[in-house]
Amino acid sequence: MFESLGKKLQDILDNVRQQGRLTEPQVKAAMREIRMALLEADVNFNVAKDFVARVSEKAVGQDVLTSLNAGQQVVKIVHDELIETLGGKAQQPELKTESNVWFMVGLQGAGKTTSTGKLAAYYKGKGRRVLLVAADTQRPAAREQLKVLGNQVGVPVLEVQDNEPPEVTRQRLKEHLQKDFRDLVIVDTAGRLQIDEALMDQLADLKTALNPTETLLVVDAMTGQEALNVAETFDKRVSLSGLIITKMDGDARGGAALSARSVTGKPIYFAGVSEKISGLEPFYPDRVASRILGMGDVLTLIERAQQAELAAMDPNKKITDFDLEDLLLQMKNLRKMGPLGDIMKLIPGMSKMLPEGFNVDEKQLKQIEAIIQSMTLRERRDPKIINGQRRKRIAAGSGRTVQEVNRLLKMHDQMKDMMKVMQRMGMGKGAKGAKGMPRMPFGK
Repeated sequence: MFESLGKKLQDILDNVRQQGRLTEPQVKAAMREIRMALLEADVNFNVAKDFVARVSEKAVGQDVLTSLNAGQQVVKIVHDELIETLGGKAQQPELKTESNVWFMVGLQGAGKTTSTGKLAAYYKGKGRRVLLVAADTQRPAAREQLKVLGNQVGVPVLEVQDNEPPEVTRQRLKEHLQKDFRDLVIVDTAGRLQIDEALMDQLADLKTALNPTETLLVVDAMTGQEALNVAETFDKRVSLSGLIITKMDGDARGGAALSARSVTGKPIYFAGVSEKISGLEPFYPDRVASRILGMGDVLTLIERAQQAELAAMDPNKKITDFDLEDLLLQMKNLRKMGPLGDIMKLIPGMSKMLPEGFNVDEKQLKQIEAIIQSMTLRERRDPKIINGQRRKRIAAGSGRTVQEVNRLLKMHDQMKDMMKVMQRMGMGKGAKGAKGMPRMPFGK
């Protein structure tokens, strides 16, 4: 989402960083460029204006301008203010030992029901006993969708009937919890294509009856500034406690997400990062700010690796003995962690090395797996024995061409060469003399 904005801010700050000592006119010129970049990314005008004003005030201080590393200090100021704009310290919904009732609200199409299912999966994974309440009686099949999600996650769903009074829903929920104790109840409520009084009255009545401990608004990042108007209206009528931003993996300009905290005053609790049931992550302002400025996000990378329960390579094998069996294992591990293009951007400095719009075609990864899986175990462990006849057999078995098999083998050789260089130079010290990243064996 923040790719275009991130590239622009990184270019501006790279120029600032290269200046050494800075003058006040240079700082103000950079701030004008940053403000334009923010506005082009659909950031709220007042948010962009205040952001630049705060950065300018700190950046033109005498201590900054006269220092030898003034450019670096300006970058740090921008980074810190970006974190503050996104919400400062990360916040999560309040969770008591029991009697947690969360009220999910939002317009149709924002991803409210899907986010309800994702929350159930997230907190069930943390040991919570979750109950879902399907209270969206307006949208056709909304209750059925939540029941499917509940079944997928492995949590029960209490279905609200058509025209059921809020007091009846409250009583049925109470009786259900007496029979089957649950410490987290998540209520999926009705939505509309647009805000109207009937919707708000219905939500207000149900909220009064259920007395939730959290009221979470689900907003679609793709709707831009309109999402913030929606948030303010919902807050006035049902008093929000926090936000969930969906479709953060989309190609929207990102301004709504950047502006949400400043405009609404409500923390962003979670971000939807994929359509998978596991595609919901806690929102960390510091990590998002680092991603925007091309600094990577190692903590998220580590967390994804832990959650994916990655298979380990043979600990007795040397790094230079990396064979096709190991390549297949690592590719499966990477796919568990999410789209490869997204994973690469979490590595510090990698976003600057990748071209704008970079992404990895997941079909290519599946095709590479098909080629490797068409080999015998001996061929995977010793690719040198793969002669012309074997290459034809592997190509036929995988439904690919001999040329693609050849390119895969060449890519594997290049990877081994890089590993040898890295081992000689020391891991993390750079690979001077390496020939660059191996190209994918086929595709763009």
